[in-house]
Amino acid sequence: MTQSPQTGPIGHGAFRAMDRMRDAMMSKATGGLSPIALTLAYADWAMHLATSPGRSLELAQTAAQRGGELTLSLFNARFTDKDTPPAVTPAPHDRRFRGEGWDEQPFRSYAQTFLLFEELMQEATCGVPGVSPHHRDVVSFATRQALDVFSPSNLPFANPEVLRKTAETGGRNFISGLMNWWDDASRAATGRPPAGAEAYVVGRDVAATPGRVVYRNHLMELIQYAPATETVKEEPILIVPAWIMKYYILDLEPQNSMVRYLVGKGHTVFAISWRNPTAEDRHLELDDYRRLGVMKALDAIGRILPGRGIHATGYCLGGTLLSIAAAAMARQQDHRLASVTLLAAQTDFTEPGELALFIDHSQMDFLDSVMWSHGYLSDGQMAGAFQMLRSNDLVWSRLVHDYLMGERAPMNALMAWNADSTRMPYRMHSQYLRQLYLNNDLAAARLMVDNHPVALQNIRVPLFVVGTESDHVAPWTSVFKIHQLVDTNVTFALTSGGHNAGIVSEPGHPHRHYRITHKRADSPCIGHEEWLRHTEPVEGSWWEAWNDWLDTLSGDEVAPPPMGAPDKGYPPLEEAPGTYVHQR
Repeated sequence: MTQSPQTGPIGHGAFRAMDRMRDAMMSKATGGLSPIALTLAYADWAMHLATSPGRSLELAQTAAQRGGELTLSLFNARFTDKDTPPAVTPAPHDRRFRGEGWDEQPFRSYAQTFLLFEELMQEATCGVPGVSPHHRDVVSFATRQALDVFSPSNLPFANPEVLRKTAETGGRNFISGLMNWWDDASRAATGRPPAGAEAYVVGRDVAATPGRVVYRNHLMELIQYAPATETVKEEPILIVPAWIMKYYILDLEPQNSMVRYLVGKGHTVFAISWRNPTAEDRHLELDDYRRLGVMKALDAIGRILPGRGIHATGYCLGGTLLSIAAAAMARQQDHRLASVTLLAAQTDFTEPGELALFIDHSQMDFLDSVMWSHGYLSDGQMAGAFQMLRSNDLVWSRLVHDYLMGERAPMNALMAWNADSTRMPYRMHSQYLRQLYLNNDLAAARLMVDNHPVALQNIRVPLFVVGTESDHVAPWTSVFKIHQLVDTNVTFALTSGGHNAGIVSEPGHPHRHYRITHKRADSPCIGHEEWLRHTEPVEGSWWEAWNDWLDTLSGDEVAPPPMGAPDKGYPPLEEAPGTYVHQR
């Protein structure tokens, strides 16, 4: 039976293109968020709350009780005892009301009333029977974002610190703030980095560890770093960074460069530097990053240093990619890996943290349309999603400091790196969101490589896995699930800090600690809560414990290898950090 043009493949593609164009245009007004997904979440919550009289009465009773406690507390603090404790205590990470003046009236009333309303709204969005967990989390998150706009700390007439600054400067802080805003807006419009980032030049101030590019293909450059010791460990290290970031997060300034630290400890280090894709790369797939990235890098290292095992290290999604490659290699009896290190990398995505708020079927279809129209996910869209997860720290506090106080927060290397973001190809980004985040195919052994399912249980080399305590991208409890997915020795370290600062945690950095345990393949698994209760913190940097672990798996000390292998097709090319890292 023949198909008409209206119902055949061509007609279907044209109609689908209309839907994609609609979503792409709508995304400009919604910041890339699906309005349908948000509407469905609020409808689910509102209808269940409306048909739950018991929960509604309970919320009303709680509001009346807490309101009475707040009124009594404010009255006592004003008229009887100035040291009366507040009725509402901010969360430990909430720094909005810690400054001078917030304990004085009327600002104490402003802050306490807002915090109570925030607490009651949080209570109202949770615990409504029948609401799906995903919709509950979306509603709670969206409500919190909306309330943040009206926080007294963000309002110039309700913030005592802003009012004091205004009195001291005669209002010049607002003029300075306006100039700061204009500078930021012009930089954003012209694609220039934020103010102060020019002090961190790639190749001079950051990403400055000496080395050479020894291999390049369309997707990546492979950098070999120059030795810094008279002898080196026999087994080299390969670093696989995430493709959503520039690789030099692990080679920042000399004092906090992981690459420089490893080289100084006698390791031969190689690192992948990913290409920044354009619309022409829209059809690159997730498996292309494995084949052209991890596997080509291993091939090159194997030719430059033949017969040596490789300590492979993956950070964030680079670690997820590395785990896929390692499992596929294990199935193929490819024994080139001596060990695998995963830094803040998830392999089970059932609990991926607040990023899951942006991932459901409605949101994925909407995001697909946005990426389809450009051929990639822009760096601004990705950065916006991460900023929303920590809006108080990354958005509002900066607006208050830079625009209302009229001051500039000092730039540092990590902030400059964070502003040097990348794009992601349409097909690859869609695949990893659907297959990893949405369907959890990797943990379920459904992800296919070379027409075979990838099974993490096939990995037999030792693992060193690092989670970070306050990670909002890869929660450590999710990273910890690797214990249930592999049948090999696992060393697990939990370090202080977040997704970036917890990994870039060099020796000598103040106020750092970590916890570490070693689990044999035949030892029983325990839950993360039990693990945390029975694992004591150790002061210092986890880098040193990792280096000790690498030493136990390394062979003899040997002479430093030459840079590249010209006679085998891997001649030294540009000086590190290469060319791809400079792509905008």
